[in-house]
Amino acid sequence: MNRHLNHSPAVGFLLGLPRSGTTLLAYLLQRHPDIMSPPEPWLMLALEAFGTVDHRHPAGSSLVGAATSEFLDRIDRTVVSRALADAAYGQYLAAAGKRTFIDKTPRYWMVLDFLDSLYPEAPRILIMRNPYAIAASLKSTWGIPLLSAGCPSAIASCLTDLARDLPTPAVVSSLADLVLGLPTLAALRGRRQTQVVQYELLVVRPDEETRRVIAGLGYDPADLTSATMEQTDQFRSSTFGDRKILEKKTIDDRSLQAWRTELSIEEMQVVTNLVGTELLIELGYEQELRYAQQVGIVDRGPAVTEAYRQLFRTCWDLRVGTSSASFGVSTHARERNGIVRQAGESSLASEAQRLAEKTEENLRLMSSMAAQLEQALTASKAD
Repeated sequence: MNRHLNHSPAVGFLLGLPRSGTTLLAYLLQRHPDIMSPPEPWLMLALEAFGTVDHRHPAGSSLVGAATSEFLDRIDRTVVSRALADAAYGQYLAAAGKRTFIDKTPRYWMVLDFLDSLYPEAPRILIMRNPYAIAASLKSTWGIPLLSAGCPSAIASCLTDLARDLPTPAVVSSLADLVLGLPTLAALRGRRQTQVVQYELLVVRPDEETRRVIAGLGYDPADLTSATMEQTDQFRSSTFGDRKILEKKTIDDRSLQAWRTELSIEEMQVVTNLVGTELLIELGYEQELRYAQQVGIVDRGPAVTEAYRQLFRTCWDLRVGTSSASFGVSTHARERNGIVRQAGESSLASEAQRLAEKTEENLRLMSSMAAQLEQALTASKAD
């Protein structure tokens, strides 16, 4: 693939959980005349799932998946995906007269391996924010019912619906961001070509932090300008990203402590259970943890946090292996398509039955895991 790099547009990725300040940082970076970072393309998620279609597709979702997999397996699918992405990013850059495209899409934590395979040389900008503040923003902005996570059986029921392609509330993906996404992104710190930005520093000293990131991208931070009308229009016309960015006249730090009044003690406990005290401390939020402990939350221990993670991992793995949608690594889906292709169309029914039985087995496992987690929570409360 290296032979194509000389003709590729300059691309970087801004990574972070939803409600962690990714829109704010993208908006600030785009003040540089050479940098473009429009609201959330979600392109890598779509390309990673290429060939998977809704189960109601009239051509047959299994046949579509098997046929595209067979076709692409005969060539380098990474080169194909890279070429498509380069074409899209390149056209945006050409139209804007800019040199570097920063793709800001929060849920890229689900496809990091795929992203690395396509753009191993691309810089990463990782923004981290206090998980309690993220949770408070999820509650106040999106109406996410955080207390739902206090009942593992309810979460398992939602995850079961997700695995069966049934409508699920937004709380499932939002909780997955905290349970699986946060530790996944945290593992990127210290990696080559990765700059880390703390949201708390960004809102206190936005110009200084923006200049630091821009310098890390190889540009002169002295070229920063005020937001242009064209930049504002991009954010106003998009349905993605934080819409409040358009209302801000100045950047202030009032959001840093708002979580203390926006979250109840019970909700703080839920966040602590989901994220884990070890990760909170590792990320530098020990002071926030201590405050939560002072007002009444307790450390349920790493076993509880790991149980939540395992519950979500089981659903994610099941979702990849049996559904048209892809969450994370696409290898399982390709293996499934390979089985279907080898079996032939006449065996599709029996293969579908086998997959259905495997799905039900994993769903029973999820229910059992949820019951054990509830027992662990009850025991820790008694202690």
